[in-house]
Amino acid sequence: MTELLERVINQIKELPVEDQDAIATRLMEELQDELKWNHLFSKTTDQQWMMIVDQVRQEINQGEIYSLDEIINENL
Repeated sequence: MTELLERVINQIKELPVEDQDAIATRLMEELQDELKWNHLFSKTTDQQWMMIVDQVRQEINQGEIYSLDEIINENL
């Protein structure tokens, strides 16, 4: 266990039980999500990645995707 994780756990131990359970629930959900994505990414083939790249390029060329700079500047 990392030092940072140990420090966080020690601080969580000082909280009321309800707060500890709430944090534990959020952490468990985050962990499950991370494991799911790791599994999905590990199964993705080079051919699938290239298909995704081609799709994104096509969407960019068709004007369906905007850079974050364009979106942020429009909302300022």
